[in-house]
Amino acid sequence: MRRSVSIHSRTAETIAIGSELLAGGRTDTNSLFITEALGAIGIEVRFKSIVGDDQSDIAQVVKTACRRARIVILTGGLGPTVDDCTREAVAAITGFRLARRKEALEGMKIRLAQWGRIPNTRQLRQALIPSGATVLPNPVGSAPGFALLWRGTHILALPGVPSEMRAIVQQAVLPYVIAHLERTPSQCRQSLTRIVFHTWGVPEADVDARLKGLVPTRMPVALGLLASPTGVLVSLTTRGGSRLKEGALSSLAEAVRGRLGEWVYAEGDDTMEQVVGRLLRQQRRTVAVAESCTGGLIGQRLTQVPGSSAYVDRVAVCYSNRAKIEMLGVAETLLNEHGAVSRDVAAAMAKGMRERAGVSVALSVTGIAGPGGATETKPIGLVYIGLDGGSDDVMTKECRFHGDRSVIQQRAAQAALDMLRRWLASKGTT
Repeated sequence: MRRSVSIHSRTAETIAIGSELLAGGRTDTNSLFITEALGAIGIEVRFKSIVGDDQSDIAQVVKTACRRARIVILTGGLGPTVDDCTREAVAAITGFRLARRKEALEGMKIRLAQWGRIPNTRQLRQALIPSGATVLPNPVGSAPGFALLWRGTHILALPGVPSEMRAIVQQAVLPYVIAHLERTPSQCRQSLTRIVFHTWGVPEADVDARLKGLVPTRMPVALGLLASPTGVLVSLTTRGGSRLKEGALSSLAEAVRGRLGEWVYAEGDDTMEQVVGRLLRQQRRTVAVAESCTGGLIGQRLTQVPGSSAYVDRVAVCYSNRAKIEMLGVAETLLNEHGAVSRDVAAAMAKGMRERAGVSVALSVTGIAGPGGATETKPIGLVYIGLDGGSDDVMTKECRFHGDRSVIQQRAAQAALDMLRRWLASKGTT
């Protein structure tokens, strides 16, 4: 049997389980959250795997992970359906027999009772936990997680639903990991420090060029870039015990701000919609949105921020020409002359929404998200954004996005919110 090794001296690995993650139906965001959470307590995630809902495949991936990491965190496959086989895979490779655990069953019953339900036969499978494992309570869902030690590696299995996974990580996983660390005082200071910047409107290659030479050679700071449909994320990462002169990381962060300037819209965990919401609240302004190609995505993002009712008045999905005419008062002659996807119609949509809603500012989006609908002069990805702040304060912007339908919609929504952010920033707090 392999000798047990203190987990602080090794790295961690995440395994996302679910065939939908391989087929493109969903994106694995759980691993990123876990990486950030473990990094804050000095555990570095060095590997990430994605595997489908096959017991033998899961078992093989877990075995491989346990040979190279002292902490292996699995997400997904703990539900009640036949394709949820994470429990069985872990039990098969570790030899710990599955048994219905009282604390898991009671927690599940309590959660289902809150929803006015009682567990059926399939849901009772969620109370099956490998013998000797620690049950990790699920404070927001019905499926508990579990943690066990096998051959010197701590295996932690969590539900794949992001909200449930996050709650268990914060309330159970981090305390468990910390409790099982064998650390000296110096090692306790080895947590990762990470400063994150979110940018929009500048390509990854240009961000890279602007930041070239930022971090001096041999300085123990890693500069990272990550491109996505909502922009380029820039990160500065160092380990707490690194020999950095006092204020060096802060100086680098200030240099990033200086080099990227207006392209940085947020830092840390802030999102574009949170930044926009704060500006609207500070300036005591209200907003209404008229959406065509984004289909309500902008409104969904704005209203997912707690307290958004203080500044979001209404959101309308005006997809057809008839909707634009009847709901926003866009002139039929304008649509016939310029087409729905045009700068003029975007301006008319914003103006019509602002006048009907009686808000401080209105935002509009119209475009071609594809895969059909394009013409020789209006290709897929062509999007027009309109903003009307009243008193002839009207702005429009033409954008050309690439990607599939979903990506174009995400980029269009981000660009629209960024236009609103910049407009609000120009108004100050008056």
